[in-house]
Amino acid sequence: MQRFDGRVALITGGSRGIGLAIAKRLVGEGAQVVITGRKQESLDAALAELNGSGTTSPATAVATAVAGKADDPEHRAAVFAHIAAHHGRLDHLVNNAGINPAYGPALEIEASIVRKILEVNVVAALEWTRDAVGAGLTTSIVNLSSISALSAAPGIAFYGVSKAALVNLTLQLAHELAPGIRVNAVAPAVIKTAFARALYEGREEEVAAEYPLRRLGVPDDVAGPVAFLLSEDAAWITGQTIVIDGGGSIRPVG
Repeated sequence: MQRFDGRVALITGGSRGIGLAIAKRLVGEGAQVVITGRKQESLDAALAELNGSGTTSPATAVATAVAGKADDPEHRAAVFAHIAAHHGRLDHLVNNAGINPAYGPALEIEASIVRKILEVNVVAALEWTRDAVGAGLTTSIVNLSSISALSAAPGIAFYGVSKAALVNLTLQLAHELAPGIRVNAVAPAVIKTAFARALYEGREEEVAAEYPLRRLGVPDDVAGPVAFLLSEDAAWITGQTIVIDGGGSIRPVG
């Protein structure tokens, strides 16, 4: 399928893991993508995968990148200037950038860290959306939430709080941006990425056994549903959060 021929997508936090898998999926279906990330080195490695190592010119590349921090207004401005200069249009936005710098109970997290988590995981998603709409975004947005938004999440408690806020932000934006722009979210469980390594490293079989499908998720398990929600196949879906959890949420009680 080439569902994204002629389309341009912006993916924040697209240098590795889930964000890179989404970028690969969209490029594979015909899109041009702009990815962001904090480190230029990681972005360069991602671009080599997306474009092929022999492609170096932005004029011929299907993927380009701008380095910076997700919650930095100057970085956002640079990204949208880049999109205007290189593409002249923007069809899709994926708010994937997120952080979890603290592990432990919510009552033990320092207030400064709480604010930082909210700034990156919630406020920045709102600002990226605001700026994308201002830049002429035409079609759809997908926000990357988490299964931790929907239940107690020992060890990553305030990350879960921030992702729950993102689920509700998805509802509010879906209402405000209809009918022109659809806004949805996905809520993955444990995905095998460097970001989530602390949740499964050294005990992968034990963690996987908690899921009816008996394995952990991989980035492609998220990329497919995100591509669906961005595409015209989901043209009558907005304000929804799709749970991607290997069946974990259907476990029987008791």
